[in-house]
Amino acid sequence: MSSYEQSAEERRLLLERAQRRAVLRAEFLKQTTNPFVHGEGGNLYDPGYYRHQAMRVSLVDYFRPTSTTLHRNAKEHQYRTGQVAYKDRKFKFI
Repeated sequence: MSSYEQSAEERRLLLERAQRRAVLRAEFLKQTTNPFVHGEGGNLYDPGYYRHQAMRVSLVDYFRPTSTTLHRNAKEHQYRTGQVAYKDRKFKFI
């Protein structure tokens, strides 16, 4: 079976995902283009986005620098600048 051939189950899953995307896109367009629901229109309230932004702002209040975080930052700097080869890293994705 080549990479372009799909089984009936794979085709069904792809069609379900495409249909779900189409429904979500239609709902998004409906909400963003209706000026009577959101005042000016075009802006949606996404609770996940606002929760993430609140977490980023309040991180300073809850973060405590310790020797562990300083060590981690130093290691991360070495990884990002290429001082440690990927094969020599302790934790890898592979």
